[in-house]
Amino acid sequence: MKVLGAKENFLAIDKEHSSIDTAAIAIVSAPYEHTVSYGGGTLRGPKAIVDASAYVEFYDDEFDRELCFDKGIATIRPLSFKKAVDADALKIIEDQVGTLIDMGKFTVTLGGEHTISTAPIAAHFKRYPAMSILHFDAHSDLRESYEGSKYSHASFMARVAEFFPTERITQVGIRAQCKEEAEFIREKGIKTFYASAIRRGLHGANWQESVVSTLGNEVYVTFDVDYFDPAIMPATGTPEPDGFLYSETLDVFRALNKAGKRIVGFDIVELAPMKHFPHPDLTTARLLYKMLNFAFASPAKKAGRSGRSSNAKRKTNA
Repeated sequence: MKVLGAKENFLAIDKEHSSIDTAAIAIVSAPYEHTVSYGGGTLRGPKAIVDASAYVEFYDDEFDRELCFDKGIATIRPLSFKKAVDADALKIIEDQVGTLIDMGKFTVTLGGEHTISTAPIAAHFKRYPAMSILHFDAHSDLRESYEGSKYSHASFMARVAEFFPTERITQVGIRAQCKEEAEFIREKGIKTFYASAIRRGLHGANWQESVVSTLGNEVYVTFDVDYFDPAIMPATGTPEPDGFLYSETLDVFRALNKAGKRIVGFDIVELAPMKHFPHPDLTTARLLYKMLNFAFASPAKKAGRSGRSSNAKRKTNA
C-alpha cells in the first residue's frame, strides 16, 4: 500500500512517523465528485486539506502532546476512480477503508462530496456493529433521490439508513431540508438537533451534552463542513446561514470525551477550495488533527510528550 512522502503527506511529517507499517492512523483521500448540485470543487478538497496541514502545529496544548509523533499518521495515496461512479465508486472506498481497519489502523476518510461517506460508514459498521453515527451537517441528506440520482450527496444518509439502525443516528446543525426528510426523521426515530432549536435554547445551555447523551459508547463521525457558518467556512458547495463556530463545535467532542465515548473513525467532506483564500482549508486541516486528538484522548490518563521537538523541519508561515 503506497503512502505519500513528507513533502505531500498530512502534516508534512517524516517517513519514520508516516509509514503504513508503524503508524496507528491512516488517512484515505477520496476525491470523488459526481452529483454536486450548486457549487463544485469538492474533488479538490482532500488535497487542499492535506496541503494546508503542513502549516498546522504538531503540538496540542489541550492534551500536552504531539499526536503525530506519538501515534504516527500514514497518508495513503489518493484513490483513483477513473470511470467508476455511484455504487462502483463506493465499493472502491469501502474496500480501502475496510482493509485499513483490518490492519488495525484508525481510519479517516476525506471527500469529495458527501456521497462518499456511505462507504466508510459501511466499512466501520461491519466491524463495529454497536456503533452510533454522529452527523454534523447543514442538511439532513435524507432525500430518497435528488436530481435523478439515489447516490446524490443529498441522499447519502438515506442510503445509510437502508443498512444502519436509524435510531442510532444523531444529526447536528440541520437547517435546510425538505418536508419529506422531516417526516422521515420522525418516522425512523433519527435524533436531529436543528440549528434553530439549539439557538432558541430548546436543548439547554449545554446542548453539546444533550447531543452526546443520545450516542452509544462507540461513535463514528461524519462531518460535512457546511455545518459551519459561512462566515468561517465559505468554501463549500452549499453554504447555509445560521451555522456554527469552531469552538462550540469542539465542545461536542469534549463532551464525548467526558462521557467516556470512543470515536472509532470519521470522515470530513464537502470542502470546495477557493483560489487565493486558504483559511477554510487550514480550518479543516486543524479540525481533522483536533478530532484525532479527541479520538486518542483518554479520560483516565493524560498523554505524555513524545520528546520530539516541535521545531522539526517543516514548512512554516512564520
